[in-house]
Amino acid sequence: MFLRPLRPHPSACTGLAFLVLALGLALSSSRADDQPSRPDLTDKDRARVAKVTAPTTAFDEAEAFEAMAGGAGTSRHSPNADAFSQFSENITFAEEQDFKLGNALFRKLWVSSPSSTQASDGLGPLFNARACQSCHLKDGRGHPPEADRDATSMFLRLARPARTAEEQARLDALDIVSFPDPVYGAQLQDQAVPGLAAEGRMVISYEERRVVLAGGKTVSLRKPQYSVSDLAYGPLDPQTTLSPRIANPMTGLGLIEAIAPQDIRSHADPDDKDADGISGRAARARDHRTGEIVLGRFGWKAQNGSVRDQSASAFAGDIGISTPDTARHWGDCTTLQTACTSLPAGAQPRLGDTEAPDPVLALVTFYAENLAPPIRRDVSSPDVLRGKQLFYQSGCIACHTPKYVTRRDAGNKAQAFQLIWPYSDFLLHDMGDGLADGQRVGDASGQEWRTPPLWGIGLTQTVSGHNFFLHDGRARNLTEAILWHGGEAQKARDAFAAQAPDDRKALITFLESL
Repeated sequence: MFLRPLRPHPSACTGLAFLVLALGLALSSSRADDQPSRPDLTDKDRARVAKVTAPTTAFDEAEAFEAMAGGAGTSRHSPNADAFSQFSENITFAEEQDFKLGNALFRKLWVSSPSSTQASDGLGPLFNARACQSCHLKDGRGHPPEADRDATSMFLRLARPARTAEEQARLDALDIVSFPDPVYGAQLQDQAVPGLAAEGRMVISYEERRVVLAGGKTVSLRKPQYSVSDLAYGPLDPQTTLSPRIANPMTGLGLIEAIAPQDIRSHADPDDKDADGISGRAARARDHRTGEIVLGRFGWKAQNGSVRDQSASAFAGDIGISTPDTARHWGDCTTLQTACTSLPAGAQPRLGDTEAPDPVLALVTFYAENLAPPIRRDVSSPDVLRGKQLFYQSGCIACHTPKYVTRRDAGNKAQAFQLIWPYSDFLLHDMGDGLADGQRVGDASGQEWRTPPLWGIGLTQTVSGHNFFLHDGRARNLTEAILWHGGEAQKARDAFAAQAPDDRKALITFLESL
């Protein structure tokens, strides 16, 4: 049971200070003694936060406030198709207006230049989607293009390895996160404005592989192969790699940004000093506006450090819209694509220097920051509690860290000092050969992926109308997603596969409650 005051008056909501206090917490040491302590906390706060975020060892009942995945901002909306599209319940009335304006811009369909709309000019000229909502339908998870589904919410990243010591130095310094294909750029654009040819089309084929689990159940995993067809501007560079990506869910992004970097780094163990086989690494990212190196925490490879940077990258790469932070009027068009770069841009001098000037980017960012995680379901169910225990015992929480208390000095009071349950360490992990894409992005190698948060995962079918998981949607359900885990997650994967059928069912039931 959770406290009713979790929806306080918006103007007074500074987080879960009263929740932490209510637990009567005792002193507890942090996991990583060599990590700097959080400067936003007093010594008393640090002890309380360490205690409340320590993994539980009791599974006979739900933990205090466990249902409130996003703290005081958790959405209590019915678990229906709009479950991911609700604003944080602790933002102010004035902020609700900004959220709704941001939502309208998130759904906005951009058009090619020139047009009579002017404020909507600038699409592409090469692009993957006409609106943010096109990829993040209902603010949920993307899907591969199969059956009657299109490829709008999935695309191919294009990158080649460094060829010289100078290029390698640029990667290491994060002057560039990857080297794009010289002709086709950083991602394959399968749509174009009228009069211009799209770059090409993603082609996927699958090979089925059978896995036998304890108890005799057979599961078929599909291994994808990717290629491109109908290339309109000549061949790809021979060294260009293809990395498929589906759109990530949008919930809880502002809360993720409000996690103290010290807390994320405290889980890193790049040299596996504790010899547990888990060696997560904190990713670095370069802030788009300041140029400073910050902690990377957004994107499949943690290549962006803020929601704003993630939003600006999507505007430029996916829609071809320039913003104050990423002023690429022609999106991902390269200098060799002269038919693209010769077309007019959509910036209107009376509105600003870019196609989506502020407040457009700021409002879309605010919208993304304040999409609330949904309230948990059935947290006290015996099956859910049993599944939770098995999730912990299998070693899953070595990467899927259950909970955090966000910073007291977060940029928005709605995200400040919140007890949240994202189930991620937001670190880079080697996931083995089976999931490797062979593509370096920022600090992430071709075998590394950021641990994705799990909150809301049980509502994927309800919101998005499918159950495709992992970075390319190859997994058709949660069982397949677990069985694809390798590398650092191999032990946890094997523990799941060795469980009795009823135990595996309970673990999946727990995940479905998130």
